[in-house]
Amino acid sequence: MSIEEDDRQLRHECGVFGCIASDPWPTDLDVAQIISLGLLALQHRGQESAGIAMSEGDNHTHFNVKKGMGLVSNIFNDEATKNLKGNLGIGHTRYSTSAGSEEVNCQPFVVHSAHGALAVAHNGELFNAGRLRRMVLARGVGLSTHSDSELITQALCLNPPDIEIDGPDWPARIRHFMELTKLSYSIVIMEKDRIFGVRDPYGNRPLCIGKLMSLTEPNKEEGWVVSSESCGFLSMGAKYVRDVYPGEIVEFTKEGFHTVSVMGRPHNRPQAFCIFEYVYFARPDSIYEGQMVYSVRLRSGIVLARESFVEADIVSSVPESGTAAAHGFSMKSNIPFAEVLYKNRYVGRTFIQPNARLRRLGVAKKFGAIVENVAGKRLILIDDSIVRGTTMGPIIKLLRDAGAKEVHIRVASPPLKFTCNMGINIPTKAELIANKLTIEQLAKHIGADTLAYLSVEGLKEAVTEKMPNKNAVEVGHCTACLTGEYPEELTF
Repeated sequence: MSIEEDDRQLRHECGVFGCIASDPWPTDLDVAQIISLGLLALQHRGQESAGIAMSEGDNHTHFNVKKGMGLVSNIFNDEATKNLKGNLGIGHTRYSTSAGSEEVNCQPFVVHSAHGALAVAHNGELFNAGRLRRMVLARGVGLSTHSDSELITQALCLNPPDIEIDGPDWPARIRHFMELTKLSYSIVIMEKDRIFGVRDPYGNRPLCIGKLMSLTEPNKEEGWVVSSESCGFLSMGAKYVRDVYPGEIVEFTKEGFHTVSVMGRPHNRPQAFCIFEYVYFARPDSIYEGQMVYSVRLRSGIVLARESFVEADIVSSVPESGTAAAHGFSMKSNIPFAEVLYKNRYVGRTFIQPNARLRRLGVAKKFGAIVENVAGKRLILIDDSIVRGTTMGPIIKLLRDAGAKEVHIRVASPPLKFTCNMGINIPTKAELIANKLTIEQLAKHIGADTLAYLSVEGLKEAVTEKMPNKNAVEVGHCTACLTGEYPEELTF
């Protein structure tokens, strides 16, 4: 199911975006509008608050900032973006994990240090936040929030390298921060006239680079963008260039971008890109690790059909993030795909409802059954994941009431059994249905004839099969929420 109607409370912490215009400055490029479009494309990653910080590039003491609670389109209307002048800027859209849903936690965080203003936007959750917080507090700095992002901002200001000549050495400060904590973050950082894009050494959270192209002069570059996902690039006239590498610090200026440094992982451990980005969080038109998310979801359905085939008349999906996997299942099984559920797009997200009964009623209001495709049919229904198990039961009842003869549930990911601790707000282990019921018990509980999950190895196969560098020794994915195997030991 798509994140908009999820009672499962699987929430990503946020999306980050940055844009810088090419020389000459002042630019004719509407940088604030581009950032607003970028955040709109990342809205699925966070629907709680949003913010933009802009710089003219010639004043190290002042940024133009606007932040607020709510959706990007409500905060950044035409009038708001017109007032955000600048040649470069960064933006953020947020769900809360480590800090609460309050305006004080809206990002980007802006601090005014002895060396000028600094703006920081962060995606992820620090594995050793408690220890880092104690270190910052011990240095005499008060923190106004419980946000990891404020903690990062203050740590950057507090920890200069041993020797700084002619002002702060921000790349050295960033490297020092990365030595203090290896997980989990993608960060965009803005000072007066440049932006840094930073990705943790494990590459757990995504970050990618795009080139803004002129709409009137072919092959003319007008600027650069850096984003949690590439899904909005085409809509703003940008071309995907590449991912920010794990451990890489990229500096963006009006002349272009270059790599400042790349920090390795301890003990030559493999990368640990979040595998659930492919399963659930990313938009299907995003590119990760050289491949489209849609293609990975399609292959997940192909592998799922190979692992858990069942005779049926129709393959379908719970709209919409299960649809690509359903098409893959249909291709492999030679069972035709047809829509069986219509989604009402004018009903609010079910996880906002205050109790289980109202959540269930919310699910019923969200979908209608396409009776002609359902009545008298044996159905295979594909979903991307099952977390609490409260959503699927009402959907199956809806299909039964519409005349479905059989309903077989196939899940295009393994069962969720563990919390994340790296930026995804997964319910506690006790709330996860896979820790309460066996597969057979869960099938009975939700009213399905059969239920089967994709295996962990099957998911890994789907993710790596078409990766351009799949045989490289450093390639790896974090499966902690599925297996309990974390990239590093959690410290407090």
